[in-house]
Amino acid sequence: MFRPGSIMESPELSFTLAYVVLAFCFVFTPNEFRAAGLTVQNVFASWLGSEDVGFIQYHVRRTSVTALVHSALPLGYYLGMCVAAPEKNLVLIHQVSGGWRTFLLLSLFLQFLSWTLVIYWSRRHWHNHPISRALQAHVRPPYSNWGAVATSINTEFRRIDKFATGVPGASVVVTDSWVLKVTTYHVHVALQSECHVTVTQSRQHQLSPDSGSPVEILTLRVDSINPAVRAFTIRVNSSDYADFREKLHAPIRVSPNVVIHQTMSELFLETFRSQVELNQVYRLPAGQEVESCIGCMQVPAGIKLVRLCQTAGPDQESECQECFCRPMWCLMCLGRWFASRQDQQRPETWLSSRVPCPTCRSKFCILDICTVH
Repeated sequence: MFRPGSIMESPELSFTLAYVVLAFCFVFTPNEFRAAGLTVQNVFASWLGSEDVGFIQYHVRRTSVTALVHSALPLGYYLGMCVAAPEKNLVLIHQVSGGWRTFLLLSLFLQFLSWTLVIYWSRRHWHNHPISRALQAHVRPPYSNWGAVATSINTEFRRIDKFATGVPGASVVVTDSWVLKVTTYHVHVALQSECHVTVTQSRQHQLSPDSGSPVEILTLRVDSINPAVRAFTIRVNSSDYADFREKLHAPIRVSPNVVIHQTMSELFLETFRSQVELNQVYRLPAGQEVESCIGCMQVPAGIKLVRLCQTAGPDQESECQECFCRPMWCLMCLGRWFASRQDQQRPETWLSSRVPCPTCRSKFCILDICTVH
């Protein structure tokens, strides 16, 4: 007769359940495992090297090691059962039952097959690896071979202005020329000048495990006019969509049935931009050059703070102060700074509030923000 405690009393079943859970978490790594360092990237970090130094070479090695480790999980289960259930005498292969012998042979064959595959990939300096083959689709002037394509991607990945989201082994990267999707066993590559992006789905999640607040995930399909490049899908948090769209030079289309919900910060930035465009412009003195925005280092600094709001209320003294800083910020960076200094629970007060200059701390309001001409 079945007894409630019989499951816990069976070492074989207990080990099986524990091993299945651990193997599943090791393959589909949750945040807890990632935080504990139980990932292929962390365990083999000394051999894999640095992703920043050689992005393509790093992921060629990572995907190869991942294939070997994941294919070894069935064999690891058999060896674990040798310890968890010694009464089965699984060490004595000639005495085990037909089922266990078949499982062992299949595990060994899977391990042999994976090693054979990785050795084949590694021939001719990893010329046969799937990532190398994906890069070969882009071999055309100015790229003479797939190594030149890899060098271009490596160089652009090292730049600080790239867009990157996701976790190691499952990320989306957009550089000046490339759109990259990193998966467990592959890296999808598309040239920006040859692709177009379509937002195909928008899905609302009521609770994000990272932020504890609702989140919207957008699914985008990347298609290339290059017939050798297969289309692939990427997923981007709607809060990152503005940065993604800013970095992506390829055209973006939105399917008719998809609605992208803007965050409160994005809505404020749109209103912030339209309000500043109504303000007085600032004429740059002759001979003064405009430097890059110190916030993003991507666009010229186009904003100057000039105390103007004192004329709005002649009977009241304005709290705003004179700012003597030269133009150092672009409109979007200053808008994000303005929003970050607000009471997040009272968005209705954002436009009427005053914040300190990010450089000299002089207080200003939205009426004091002038675009540089």
